[in-house]
Amino acid sequence: MKIHGYLKFIILLFFFGCTSENAKPIEPSIIPKPLYQKITDGFFLLDENTSIESEKQFKKIADFLKNSLKEFHEIQLSSKKDAKKIVFTFDSTIKNEEGYHLEISKNQIKISANSSKGVFYAVQSLLQLFPQKTTSKSIAIQCLEIKDEPKFAYRGMHLDVSRHFFSVDFIKKYLDLMAMLKMNTFHWHLTDDQGWRIEIKKYPKLQKIAAFRKETLIGHFSDEPQQFDGKKYGGFYSQKQIKEIVSYASERQITVIPEIEMPGHSQAAIAAYPELGCTKKQVEVATKWGVFEDIYCTNENTFEFLENVIDEVIPLFSGKYIHIGGDEAPKTRWENCVQCQKNIKEKGLKDAHELQSYFITRMEKYINSKGKLIIGWDEILEGGLAPNATVMSWRGNQGAIDAAKQKHAVILTPNSHCYFDYYQSENENEPLAIGGFLPLEKVYNFNPIPDELTAEEAKYVLGAQGNIWTEYLSTPEKVEYMAFPRMVALSEVVWSNSNKNYTNFVKRLEQFHKRLAVLKVNYANHLYEVSGELQNENGKLSYHLETITDKKIVYTLNEKNENLVYKNPIPIEKSTSIKAFVVDENEEKLGAVFSQKINLHKAVGAKISLIPKPHKAYNSGGKQALINGISGNNKRFGDREWLGFSGEDVTITIEFNKLTKINTISTRFHNGNGQWIYAPKEISIEFDNEEKRSFVLKNNGDLLVNFNEKFEQKMIKKIKLTIPNYGIIPVGKQGAGNKAWTFIDEIIIE
Repeated sequence: MKIHGYLKFIILLFFFGCTSENAKPIEPSIIPKPLYQKITDGFFLLDENTSIESEKQFKKIADFLKNSLKEFHEIQLSSKKDAKKIVFTFDSTIKNEEGYHLEISKNQIKISANSSKGVFYAVQSLLQLFPQKTTSKSIAIQCLEIKDEPKFAYRGMHLDVSRHFFSVDFIKKYLDLMAMLKMNTFHWHLTDDQGWRIEIKKYPKLQKIAAFRKETLIGHFSDEPQQFDGKKYGGFYSQKQIKEIVSYASERQITVIPEIEMPGHSQAAIAAYPELGCTKKQVEVATKWGVFEDIYCTNENTFEFLENVIDEVIPLFSGKYIHIGGDEAPKTRWENCVQCQKNIKEKGLKDAHELQSYFITRMEKYINSKGKLIIGWDEILEGGLAPNATVMSWRGNQGAIDAAKQKHAVILTPNSHCYFDYYQSENENEPLAIGGFLPLEKVYNFNPIPDELTAEEAKYVLGAQGNIWTEYLSTPEKVEYMAFPRMVALSEVVWSNSNKNYTNFVKRLEQFHKRLAVLKVNYANHLYEVSGELQNENGKLSYHLETITDKKIVYTLNEKNENLVYKNPIPIEKSTSIKAFVVDENEEKLGAVFSQKINLHKAVGAKISLIPKPHKAYNSGGKQALINGISGNNKRFGDREWLGFSGEDVTITIEFNKLTKINTISTRFHNGNGQWIYAPKEISIEFDNEEKRSFVLKNNGDLLVNFNEKFEQKMIKKIKLTIPNYGIIPVGKQGAGNKAWTFIDEIIIE
């Protein structure tokens, strides 16, 4: 087995090994956590008196381990038959092909499995028992026993190389890191509106035109005005490089699934071959992000093109799946296309949604005829699901539920838990991302089996996948920052059958971070960040600080220089500014400084009711987030202080426990149209039983739209605010035809 440079470092890694037989036993810190592990007495001393003995089918993996020990620990294993042994053996009693049995005794390390997959994963666990690089030419390893197998058969990570292109070397590094975590599927997003990344020899314009865009958007899509860098950008993988990467992945027990988008996200291909579009007009490779109206036409030229593309794609990939996308395909062009409307009529279809189902089903039939199966995003359910399709559910869990009930295989990748391009911290200094908020703990607590499925239906859930979309990730370092450590958390979600415990995971992750540092991975370390929450206990307000580790928290109040040790909640009796951070045993600061301003306005602590409830994906702060004295992040909408409502009018009622004098009401709305979020056009206010008054909001296209209204002094007990939804998103905008989202921040009553 060829050892790529990045994977070679694995053998240097921390946490379990020691260099003395007198060392004390330490609980293993393996990630993902094994199903069963038991420490036994003694140590195995791995040195030049150790040999490797392997059955023939496992020889490449044995050689990999042998070469790694030689290169990074200066241990040349013995060839003597009577030496202490590392033994690789076939065991038919282990039924799961990815399962393994690892036994470390004083005189032998024995790895048993019924396939190369199981042996490979056993070696990955063994490597996590080794220390960092040593020059002692010996490693003492605690005797133990591990029995392990995965919970799910599909354990995936995705990478979008269409929005930004990444080198072969980085793809290999990405695969190495996946292998280390026992992830077994690489979903390679190769084509989209912004670039076509796979060589198709029959269509050279895909390489010449579709693989390059004239410039790229700078900043966020929602910024006004949008700006561009004016620099040509692109690239593609040759078929030779594709084969190299697929082979490299296979050696690491990883299957590569290519994604060739259809019928939507196809503007780059249409830029190269305009006859593939409905208008036949020349378009350009997209230079900004989003969803575009130019999609593949349903004419015979398109199907001939796609079948020829598939004919070149299939021989490059050894796995059984081809991902065909199927998502975000606006029907505007089809609804105005003579050929598409003719197809709808001649084939007895109801509308453009059924035409998409026809498109997907036809391509599935062709791909099936070549011995492959298709996967599509959950939009392929619309208009009828293709007969043998596997559904990848990204818009929540509903797609997975619907598909499983129809007895179709499903893979869970909901954006609420699996979109690693979302922000992972509420720190305002986080690098630019698309939006949203997905902290590590939420990933770790993800359950890929929807509650709505019966035990029989749950059998159709193959597993789960983390997604890395790269609109805002232009470098390998940014990809790594967004992927890690959330990929680490997901690996335990999809592998570990044992009871999950986030506190225990965090302790192991602290050690795993050292592993990532040795591997020169630009991981995000938010383990030492502080979070806070304002609580109301019997009318008394206090602010609670916490961190997910057991480290000490110190804080300051109202910009004073004194560092106070946090022991109990901080009483809040007036507007207060808090800064806090974690320190180590030497009082050195760890992680970023947490900063929070609390505006003790008159609604803080009042009773509040909402109709309807916020969308579950944007309700982490609960309804009190609207009147807890804390405003949301100024740069993005995904933190716990913003509440999101999907296409609904909102009624908010605030009730005071006594008559209260008020002068002003203010709030603000997020207006990120690129994420389908629109500020309302007006807001209505009703005091007690007075007549409702309506106010028009001034919207200049900014990301934040403010509402601030003064009133004559009033003594009231109740305020009712009615916030109508913006309505249907206009044609030409992202999400056109869908109802807009409404995002509301703190409602400040003075």
